[in-house]
This record gives sequence, C-alpha cells and structure tokens, in this order.
Amino acid sequence: MAAAPRHRHADPTTDLVTPPQVLVGVDGSTGSRAAVRWALHWAARHAAEVQVVAAYPAVGSMGWLAMGEVTDLSALDALHDDTWSAARETVDQVREEDAALLSVPVAIHVEPGPPAELLVHRSHDADLMVVGTRGRGYAASAVLGSVALHCVSSSACPVVVVPEPGGWADPGPGTVVVAGVDGSERSAAAVAWAMEEAGPRGQVTAVRAYGVADLWFDQYAAVAPTPAERDAAELAALEQGLTTLLQATRGEHADVHRLAVGGEAGPALVDQAAGADLLVVASRGRGEFRGLLLGSVALHCVLHAPCPVLVVRPTNRSWAPGRLRADGVVGAVGAGAPG
Repeated sequence: MAAAPRHRHADPTTDLVTPPQVLVGVDGSTGSRAAVRWALHWAARHAAEVQVVAAYPAVGSMGWLAMGEVTDLSALDALHDDTWSAARETVDQVREEDAALLSVPVAIHVEPGPPAELLVHRSHDADLMVVGTRGRGYAASAVLGSVALHCVSSSACPVVVVPEPGGWADPGPGTVVVAGVDGSERSAAAVAWAMEEAGPRGQVTAVRAYGVADLWFDQYAAVAPTPAERDAAELAALEQGLTTLLQATRGEHADVHRLAVGGEAGPALVDQAAGADLLVVASRGRGEFRGLLLGSVALHCVLHAPCPVLVVRPTNRSWAPGRLRADGVVGAVGAGAPG
C-alpha cells in the first residue's frame, strides 16, 4: 500500500490538492527498467503518481516514410501500439517483483518524437523526473546528446539519474544519502532533499569541497592557512548553514554528518558516495548545459557516481521536501563560493 500523503500541493487553477507527479522515461533498456523501479518505489513512499513516457520515431524522422516509400500509415499505428505494450510490460515486470508497488497509480504516455524533448516538455508539470543511463558506454555518449544529459541540463524539475542496478537501495526509510554543499541557495535545497530522502532513520553526509590553491611563491607560506585550519574554517561555515536548515525542520530528521574536503567537488562527492544509496547535487540553472560540457560538478557526478544522482534544478512547482518549511531552505547553508 502507498504511504500516507505528505507532500501534496495545490493546483492554483482548481484549488484542488493533487499528489506529487513523477515522470519517468522508458525505452526498453535495462537502464530504463531500473529507472521505473526507482520511480515506483519513490512514488509508493511519497503517495505520488507516476507518468511513464515512451517515445517512438515521428514520421519526419523516418526517411522511409517521409520519402513516400510506405503509404500505409498503419505502420505507425503498429509502432505506437508496440511501444505502449513494451512500456506496459516494463511496468508490470517491476510491479511483479514487489507487491507494495501494485497500488502506485501509473499512467503511460506514448508519443512520437525525440524522447529527451518529450520528457523536458512534460517536466513543467512534474515534481521529479527519473531517467536511466546507457550502462558502461554512457560516458562516451554523454556529450553526444544522451537523453539523461539533456534532461539534467534542461528539465523544469529536479532529475534523478539511475545507473544500472548496483549495491544501492531503492527509495525508502533509513537510506544513506550524500549531499553536495557550496553555500548557494540551491545547495540548501539539495540538503533539504537529501534529508527528506534519507528519512528520520537514515543518514545524510553534507560534503563541502573547497579548492586547494597551487601558489608557487614563498611569501604565501607565511599567510596561508594550514590544511587543518582550512578544514576547520570550512566546517564552521558548513555548521552555521546546517544549523539554520535544521531549525527549519519539522519533526524528526536524519542524522546529518558534516564533512569538509579539499579538492575538486565532483571527484570528492563521487568518492563519498561509495556505499551510499543516493547522491544529491545542485545544478547551475539555465546556462548549465554549457557548464556540463566544460566539466560541471553535476556532470561528473552523473557520469561517475556508483548510485543514483538527484540533480536539484530550479522549479516553479510548489512541491518541496515535506519536513522543511520553504522559507527555511532559502539561503540556509551559508555563504561560500559557487560549486
């Protein structure tokens, strides 16, 4: 049975309360099956509805149809039906593995067109998007326009990228979550999501990575802080921000550990995610795709993390992690350099 509703939001056009909406892409691969499993478990925990999106080629992208070689468009109808059946089969297989998922509301949408564009279009009405990866060859294909990377860079809601099944657990109480903190408002939201996903019985590690200066002149040694002093300063900044965030928390929350590490944020977060069930990072906003190609933190984590990665993106939706007041998230993690 689905968990009791906790995070419903009002629809301003109808004044009705609607459950959170989870969007998940399906393409028949093992990666998308893992995404469906993750999405259904998340929906069961948060009393959400799942919107499954499956795409098939549009007429304009199918040269053999566009050139008029096939005049019977019933072939497209058959393609639509086959795509729907494959998506339905994926959902049914995941549900058969866990009876708790049978009560999760699922709607299947089959549409022609590029899958990434369809998902991004629907993300404006979603509270969370879940996509899979392409397995071992994923890193090589990332800059060539994979669905996952396009969604991470363009979605109107937070995105979870789920790798092929590994040692991590499905969404549920008591999970282990790592969150990246850089002093921005969006990283405060990342910590809030991390606390929500871990639950009161879980564990969150808030990681603040800081750059290590590579200065060559001797005079710097007389004024530069020692590594221990820098660690202490970074931990103090992290502690100040987390204290503000925790004060905005309703009820019990996860055990939150603080960690400051020197070095690049992406590799540091991936290292800390070893053994975790989820890694949460913040995006850089509308201009992020260019940053992705240049090696942003989010890209590094999506490509290399050993567990699912939740990328917190700007959203106009009112859904938010339920045990936190919305005003407590903004600016709660303290000042610092952007990640």
